Amino acid sequence: MRLLLIVLSAAALISGCQIVYKLPTRQGNVIEQKQLDQLRLGMNREQVEYLLGSPIATDPFRDDRWNYLGYYKSPRGDVSKRIVTLHFEGELLAQMEGTADPNGKDKALENPDVETILQQEKKDKQQTESRETGVILTPEGQ
Repeated sequence: MRLLLIVLSAAALISGCQIVYKLPTRQGNVIEQKQLDQLRLGMNREQVEYLLGSPIATDPFRDDRWNYLGYYKSPRGDVSKRIVTLHFEGELLAQMEGTADPNGKDKALENPDVETILQQEKKDKQQTESRETGVILTPEGQ
């Protein structure tokens, strides 16, 4: 009976601390902008498949169009969706749609480095402190 009480109280304490880590959700083709920047018109199908991998959707009746669909939700809740459509004429890439990133840089689809994560955590901490005290702290160098 004591063991059950200890386990239940420990579970209650842990659930209140938000220690649970949420895994990132990736579906479809997760394509980074640096991969898309390497695409060039006139590449053959093998070269495109080497760069981007197999397309997630191809039309069984039209072999001249490949669709790459990507969805990524980070543990912080940031969601990125991307649809890239490639059109071929014969064996060569003729047209590309969705390769330019509308936001300038798609951070949620990239794997951030340690420095970026630390900077984001510092920024989040400063924002939390400014909400609690009412004082807005400006980062160094700005």
